[in-house]
Amino acid sequence: MRRLFVVGATAVIRHNRGKQTPAAHWLQSLREKKPVRLVSVALANKTVRIAWALLARSVVQPIPDRRLLTMSTGQTHRNW
Repeated sequence: MRRLFVVGATAVIRHNRGKQTPAAHWLQSLREKKPVRLVSVALANKTVRIAWALLARSVVQPIPDRRLLTMSTGQTHRNW
């Protein structure tokens, strides 16, 4: 299971190259200091800690209402 999280984190790192989000900036700052594999493991560990905290506290995230995701053209966001 750990390997799956690391592979997923590696994909996230590749996807976030050149992006201007806070997460991308965090990853970029780590990549400047450490090897990519180490950054992948760090991101995987962070993801697992968040997932564990949500599961341990039995937090249920509500599914967003599609009406809130409409664009200015009136079309719904395709990824939801």
